[in-house]
Amino acid sequence: MIDDIFAASSAAFIQYKNIPASTKADFLEKIAEILEANRPTIVPLAVEESNLPEGRINGELGRTTGQVKLFASMVRDGSWLEATIDPGDSHREPLPKADIRRMLIPVGPVVVFGASNFPLAFSTAGGDTISALAAGCPVIYKGHPAHPKTSKLVAECINQAVVESKLPDGVFIHVEGGIEVGQALVKHPAAKAVAFTGSFAGGKALYDLAANRDEPIPVYAEMGSVNPVFTFPEKLENELVPLAQSYVSSLTLGAGQFCTNPGLIFVPKAFEIPFEAAVADAIKDLAGSPMLHPGIAKAYYESISYYQTRNELKWIKVAGPQHEIHGSPAIASISAADWLSDDAFQQEVFGAFALMVVYDSPNELMEVAKKLHGQLTITLWGDIAELKLHAALINLLEEKCGRLLFHGVPTGVEVGYAMQHGGPYPSTTDSRTTSVGSGAIKRFARPIAFQDMPQELLPDALKNENPLKIVRQVNGKFTVEKIK
Repeated sequence: MIDDIFAASSAAFIQYKNIPASTKADFLEKIAEILEANRPTIVPLAVEESNLPEGRINGELGRTTGQVKLFASMVRDGSWLEATIDPGDSHREPLPKADIRRMLIPVGPVVVFGASNFPLAFSTAGGDTISALAAGCPVIYKGHPAHPKTSKLVAECINQAVVESKLPDGVFIHVEGGIEVGQALVKHPAAKAVAFTGSFAGGKALYDLAANRDEPIPVYAEMGSVNPVFTFPEKLENELVPLAQSYVSSLTLGAGQFCTNPGLIFVPKAFEIPFEAAVADAIKDLAGSPMLHPGIAKAYYESISYYQTRNELKWIKVAGPQHEIHGSPAIASISAADWLSDDAFQQEVFGAFALMVVYDSPNELMEVAKKLHGQLTITLWGDIAELKLHAALINLLEEKCGRLLFHGVPTGVEVGYAMQHGGPYPSTTDSRTTSVGSGAIKRFARPIAFQDMPQELLPDALKNENPLKIVRQVNGKFTVEKIK
């Protein structure tokens, strides 16, 4: 079965990679159109399978179609191809200069694993699938067991778009199965890249499988993050209560089941008691919320049970009794000295749990930053004057994350051109890439240079006439002009 899947995908690649950009963009827009037309069916099914509220799912579907349209626009624009031309000069002395033209081309069939916590935006028609299709790569999508019916329905929408766009069947293939099927997909020699969103254990396992192939391939895995928030005295002095409230709101949003959930917050010793009180007041009346499925709820309470055995912790809010599906929020505090003593205190707990780490001095905060693992996000709450005083800390924290926030909370990831959703290991396997925003397309493309290639054989993006009318770099300058 796996061989047949890749045979179809590989055959489709030969045709799909060469279709005009306008045709590819039309195909992506057709996906968005069909998804929107099926909103009345998709939304209640996703609500039923994920336990997420209807408003959240409606918004997520809008985000999904929005990012499809973003990539369609990029495909039409063509600037993502990075077309670069160094024209030749046959009269150069002492040796003639070769004509060299470089651009990005698709890598081939991509295996995509969906996320449990986003049944739409990070799943079947999510950013990984759509950015791969936009790059010109067929996608083999491994359905997530947390929402199989939703995944299958969205796959049917994509396949309808394939048919209506008159593209080969193998452009998109939906696969169901367990761990063994996923492993077989990654190990198949025709697979050229893998995209994954999920746990550290799952992402690292796929990464190791891909690295041990006869032909290693890249695995772009987003594997989790505790998204620390660093707070400073002047900011807390002026905004302590609203900051505590916004922190709790971010922590408990969606039962804490976001990859940008702020599971760590560093608070100066002088504000330990008032901030703790403000957090306790903000969270005291918050009941447990349904989690995505019983397996995630079970894992959440197992993590809470472990932390309850650690004497270093003082509990601000104790989780309620273990429930089959509901996750009750919990917060504990710990000294920075104790936090520094054990890496276990920076492991992600997937759910609404956080550690408030109390630090004594800026020097101790620097030690914290040195110890900190790679993160998707880090947030700094400080007034401008005190942030300037912590320039060395900020410089160090830049090395620890993909997105550094100076206002607000990390939950909420804007889909756009500047977004970076990826950070140093272990938050992702490749800190140079993003799984959200326009930059995601470049994970599934590779550069190729053509030297002294006849004009008639060159891709349109590199021809002198610039028939696509795209922005190109010619002799080091960006231009849309023809080459004379």
